[in-house]
Amino acid sequence: MDMETFIQIDRELLLMLNGSSSLYLDGLARVLTTAATWIPLYVALFYLVLKNNNSVQKILFIVGCALLCVVLAGTIDDTIVKPLVGRWRPTHDPEIGAIVDVVDGYRGGRFGFFSAHACNTFSIALFFSLLVRSRLLTFFLVTWSLVNCWTRLYLGVHFPGDILVGLCWGTAVGILVYWLYYRYSRRMMSTVTFVSSNYTSSGYQKTDIDIVICVLIFTYVFALIRASIV
Repeated sequence: MDMETFIQIDRELLLMLNGSSSLYLDGLARVLTTAATWIPLYVALFYLVLKNNNSVQKILFIVGCALLCVVLAGTIDDTIVKPLVGRWRPTHDPEIGAIVDVVDGYRGGRFGFFSAHACNTFSIALFFSLLVRSRLLTFFLVTWSLVNCWTRLYLGVHFPGDILVGLCWGTAVGILVYWLYYRYSRRMMSTVTFVSSNYTSSGYQKTDIDIVICVLIFTYVFALIRASIV
């Protein structure tokens, strides 16, 4: 398959997934794609780290790793990759821009390769999944990232290819940052194995993980309600 064929398929897939006749879904996508919507989740993850680590050094190290995920994923994408590649967002694409379903005039920046939403959220989801070692938390965090990916397609500000590459880059970043954490945390701090059913294998209390999941669920509920009054 040559590049032109791939680009054409990418456009056709986007037009299949973009928009709908539902004003409610329009509002829901706008709420879910807004960064401020997820502030409670970030606070809950910080609480999880704060509650389950007994030294300021380790807490700061984990927070630094999470920030490194954002820098290596979204910041590099926005400041280097997007301007360098220069692939139009669907909403600005000269070929299909006029027929993309735009919600509330939201078109995003000019360039969209690759998706910062996809790589940012997936790198964070993967890093915390490897850190905490809870299958339930992993499910909810990965789902959270995929919900963000859906909003970008629905709003027509990314092609499926942008999302796919963003998820791949986010995977690489999440694994790399966790590897750095694992390597250097063993040097700085003693390793303890937790065998109690109240804790994950990496020492995170399951009741604290439940708090993060509850915050995420309540955020979804808020988004569902907020979308009806946007």
